[in-house]
Amino acid sequence: MPTVLILKTGSAVDCVRDALGDFEDWFSAALNILCSVEVLDCTREPLPAAVDSYTAIIVTGSAAMVSHREDWSERTGAWLKDAVARGNPILAVCYGHQLLAQALGGTVGPNPNGRQIGSRKVHLTGEGKQDALLCTLPEYFVAQASHAESVLSLPEGAVRLACMETDKNYAFRIGENAWGVQFHPEFSAEATREYIKARRDALVSEGLDPDELHSQVQDTPLAHALINRFAELAINPLLRAS
Repeated sequence: MPTVLILKTGSAVDCVRDALGDFEDWFSAALNILCSVEVLDCTREPLPAAVDSYTAIIVTGSAAMVSHREDWSERTGAWLKDAVARGNPILAVCYGHQLLAQALGGTVGPNPNGRQIGSRKVHLTGEGKQDALLCTLPEYFVAQASHAESVLSLPEGAVRLACMETDKNYAFRIGENAWGVQFHPEFSAEATREYIKARRDALVSEGLDPDELHSQVQDTPLAHALINRFAELAINPLLRAS
């Protein structure tokens, strides 16, 4: 049976996790195809030696900051770099997106436009419209966001797939099998609303309006479907040519 490895780089905030579960639960629930799922917390567990034993790898988000270069994060980045070189299918989300970019030579740091949170409009680039993972999306779609850092420059050879007005490197592909997306396809609208509630004090201190952000949250089924699309591509590479 195909096996999807979820590399857990952090957990949802306590109030969200208590009510709705954690990142790995949301990713697992989005997989509609027949596969097994293994979860590894790379912040405290050793990384697998046999990376090729997994059909696909999903890297979660985190409250940590990639630019802080914590030891566990640097080890995970080196492991991901090796997985990319081996051609393993990878979907790296938010923190994972940034870590993948940094490990391959890109730069990550605080978003110069400040914290990004809520349901945000994303724009596919021309390359994104042709990409095997993102080609099922319209040119403009809405996705959930919650991050303070961003990919400031992409690694050499990376293909920019999506952008938004406050973040030019919102999704990229490196090689044929590894994708980074800054947005959260695993988040439900309810999870995003709970994140806005949890971050309320920080949002107010940063000059943002949590009530307005909360009111603008919407369901994002198109972005959510990317998780299963990724697994399908990993299991059946012929889909990439279709």
